[in-house]
Amino acid sequence: MTQQNELHAAVTVSPPSAGEPSGSAWQPLRQRVFRMLWIATVVSNIGSWMSDIGVNWTMLSLSADPLAVALVQAASSLPMFLFVLPAGVLADIVERRKILLFSQVWTFCAAAGLALLSFTGNVTPEVLLAATFLLSTGAALSSPAFQAIVPDLVEKQELSPAIALNSLGINISRAIGPALGGLILSFAGPWMVFMLNALSVLGVGYVLHRWKPQTTLQRLPPEHFFTAIRGGLRYVHAAPVLRNVLARTVAFFLFGSAGWAMLPLVARRELGLGPGGYGIMLACIGLGAICGAVVLPTLRKRLNADQMMVSASLLFALTMLALAFVRHFWLLNLFEFFTGFAWIAVLSTLNVGAQRSAARWVKARALAVYLTVFFGSMTLGSALWGKLASTYGISWSLCAATVGMLLGAATVLRWRLEKDAALNLDLIGPPDGLVEMTVAHERGPVLVSCEYQIEPQEAQPFMLAIQEMRRVRRRTGAMGWAVYEDIRQPGVFVETWLMGSWIEHLRQHERHTVNDRLIQERVLAFHRGGVSPVMRYLIAPGER
Repeated sequence: MTQQNELHAAVTVSPPSAGEPSGSAWQPLRQRVFRMLWIATVVSNIGSWMSDIGVNWTMLSLSADPLAVALVQAASSLPMFLFVLPAGVLADIVERRKILLFSQVWTFCAAAGLALLSFTGNVTPEVLLAATFLLSTGAALSSPAFQAIVPDLVEKQELSPAIALNSLGINISRAIGPALGGLILSFAGPWMVFMLNALSVLGVGYVLHRWKPQTTLQRLPPEHFFTAIRGGLRYVHAAPVLRNVLARTVAFFLFGSAGWAMLPLVARRELGLGPGGYGIMLACIGLGAICGAVVLPTLRKRLNADQMMVSASLLFALTMLALAFVRHFWLLNLFEFFTGFAWIAVLSTLNVGAQRSAARWVKARALAVYLTVFFGSMTLGSALWGKLASTYGISWSLCAATVGMLLGAATVLRWRLEKDAALNLDLIGPPDGLVEMTVAHERGPVLVSCEYQIEPQEAQPFMLAIQEMRRVRRRTGAMGWAVYEDIRQPGVFVETWLMGSWIEHLRQHERHTVNDRLIQERVLAFHRGGVSPVMRYLIAPGER
């Protein structure tokens, strides 16, 4: 399966959040840059799906080993696992347009190189896997930045329709690309679809080259690369909703990857199809995804996120069982239609959870972590099911994955997506006074303390409430957190947290959200000192 397209699908399907203004469905297309980039991206995605047909069919021609065929998907997924998180960090600290232009050049070179090798007859299984890896690397580098620039291309009230249009474009390309690629492959050979994929990238590069994004002034200098990675991972560790999303991602995609890894093998070996027939099967999946994208808004009104995930997981398990045993071409295509329907429902639901559990300052990194887990599960699963198919047979491998999918659906009992569904992660401004302190940015570490006066009878509920502050401090950059009670003054509690440097403490105040403020207000409601809690900033000795 074309992981470049699934990468975009995994992060662009999102409904309007509660209270968010939205314009008409087509209103974002009035914005010239968004319109041009949307058209160019649809064309590029069609090229990617065409290339996917060529890659899978070429591997089937070169090797009959199910493991080799499954490794094509593993080679597509692995770069996402390795590079999406660093790409997400770069998208938060470097000019995104430069990252996007570099990734388009990278993808063009990889696609053109594969076309040249295919035309000259020098493609081997190893070359094909390497080219697939390089193509997927280009997609991994670009995707976090692509998602992050959408708010720069449209007005605020157009953001939700813009996200919906991106999803529609992906599914349009999913329906057209495979069928067109199979047709071209039948008449011209793999080299042509590889070359058309390379040419399809040029339109995106041209639009990005002409685009002049508005420069924004930052009050604080950008984070260092490794500091930003640590900050993103700390945020994920302290965000319960996002952790639940990641658990459910593994539970679905580890087993769902079998459906994609085994599909070309069933088409070629079990059904005896040519590239055109295989393209029709992928087009049916695309049509199912389009119908799913249209019906999902109605389904969301009747089903919550957990119910949607369980229903889609059960439907996908049924389609994998059909792939294992059904050998009638059109009947199997009917099941593949529902494969696309279930797939887009799962992607949409998990993406909503990832989007709403990440604040704007860390959104690219949080989505990158989600995608790392997504494609890590796909990579591991593809290799696993390919190995099982090579040893025990395709049907046995698909049956095992179906059982795993059913067990994975039961994770709803432990990791629920509806928890804290009403998060408000809009950023609030920093408090007055901190920026004016004449402290060198790099001085540190910094120990911050906050002293509360609590009535003795309220000590226990206070301790329960302040535990949420641990997550707030950790999410916004704290390396350590603790709370102590003064044994000489019962009712005096001191909250402490450790920051790496003074500039990290300044950034912490810029990262607070409305939800963080609500948690802090619940804690402050226990304070009985008559004045605000006493704050202290203790910094390690050094140059001033």
